[in-house]
Amino acid sequence: MAGIVSYGAHVPLFRLGKGTVGWDAPTERAIANYDEDSVTMGVAALRDALIGLDPHTLDALYFASTTQPYAEKQSATTLTWGANLRTDIFTVDCADSLRAGTNAIKLAMDAVKAGSAKRVAVVASDARLAQPRSGFERAFGDGAAALVIGEEKVIATLEGHLSLSHEIMDTWRAADEEMVRSWEDRFRLEKGFLEALRESVAKALQKFGTTTNDYAKVIFSAPDGRAHREAVRALGLNASQVQDVLFNVLGNTGTAFPLMQLVAALEEAKPGDRLLLASYGDGCDVLSLHVTADVTSLPARRGMKGHLAAKKILPNYEQYLRWRGLHHPDPGVRRPPMPTPSATALFRERERNLRFAAGKCRACGTVQYPPQRVCTRCGKRDDFEQVRLADRPAKLFTYALDYIAGSVDVPLVVCIVNFEGGGRALMTMTDRVIEEIEVDMPLEMSFRRLYEAEGIHNYFWKCTPVRMKG
Repeated sequence: MAGIVSYGAHVPLFRLGKGTVGWDAPTERAIANYDEDSVTMGVAALRDALIGLDPHTLDALYFASTTQPYAEKQSATTLTWGANLRTDIFTVDCADSLRAGTNAIKLAMDAVKAGSAKRVAVVASDARLAQPRSGFERAFGDGAAALVIGEEKVIATLEGHLSLSHEIMDTWRAADEEMVRSWEDRFRLEKGFLEALRESVAKALQKFGTTTNDYAKVIFSAPDGRAHREAVRALGLNASQVQDVLFNVLGNTGTAFPLMQLVAALEEAKPGDRLLLASYGDGCDVLSLHVTADVTSLPARRGMKGHLAAKKILPNYEQYLRWRGLHHPDPGVRRPPMPTPSATALFRERERNLRFAAGKCRACGTVQYPPQRVCTRCGKRDDFEQVRLADRPAKLFTYALDYIAGSVDVPLVVCIVNFEGGGRALMTMTDRVIEEIEVDMPLEMSFRRLYEAEGIHNYFWKCTPVRMKG
């Protein structure tokens, strides 16, 4: 029977919270760094979900987001390269709806049931933008979740599904806009979210032959905390069976929100538990899941627990505005603008840039990055095998702080990184606190966006300190 085989998540390291000067909301909100977007967070979540699995066993990838970087270029393809998947797989972008994530789950389940794919990855990721000081800004968070769907070693089977379409202009964003818009709160909540949720859940339970009491956890996304509380009352749920909506520590992560809550529920689930998942966005998807004994045998991963525990509070609100391109102070640096990336060079160097592929000499075992034709140790020519550095532990060999680089986050930390098993690379460090950087500190690799010019998003790998609970 088709179901969930594995799960993963990504929550950005930094938060807007009580320690952030200029942030007046009582809750925390996870915010993507200046070099993170829906694609980079999606790669991180998928890598988390693939722990213990061979990435080359995936036959398809569905990427769900309302904030994909391109209107005409597939983002799912970029994820396959960043996560080191095969190239002969089926890739789909699911967009334009906050329930695109659960739409993708249904598509993946159907593909597995039909036999057109044995394993399918579903990735949902969003980093939505709202007007500064608005209610949406206080509510929105950034993050990603990933599920692997298959038929073997399933941790949660799909028992039933129901979808409801609900045409309404409650929240929207035009194709040429960056900020989310909405109609007045009472209308969008009562005639949009609550009406669709009540109707879809009632019809789903009738179709499944169950009641809300049959479920250990009921999981559903909501626009904000007040709407979630009203929905709990409307559905007649016990507080103990409602999955923590994470508004106080995460925020509403858009398309990823219901899937991130599902990952959090699976982390706590016991064999035999039933989970009811509902996702709203111009209608509602309702899924009934049954947890199996294999849920206890998954390898350790960060998931939601690990990412939520490992966080840092952003010092001030102005820094957040700079990261989002909403505030442009004079940096005092007069460097020329970044050049437009060459599409030809990006294509030619996609193995080293997107897969982080190095060359390993077959004669002496020396690892070189970037890959070279001649081994620097033994002199052997054109005799290399490709090895991936992105998944290898690393340590900081040395570093320099560049205060005049044209970076959004000054100073730019330029590093020499040594990899376990051989290999050394010149990299930049992100998600760092300057005072905590020290030689020999453990590092891990993170897929990031270098910059954007002329509509081209330039992706590459950076190093980050290993995330620890803090």
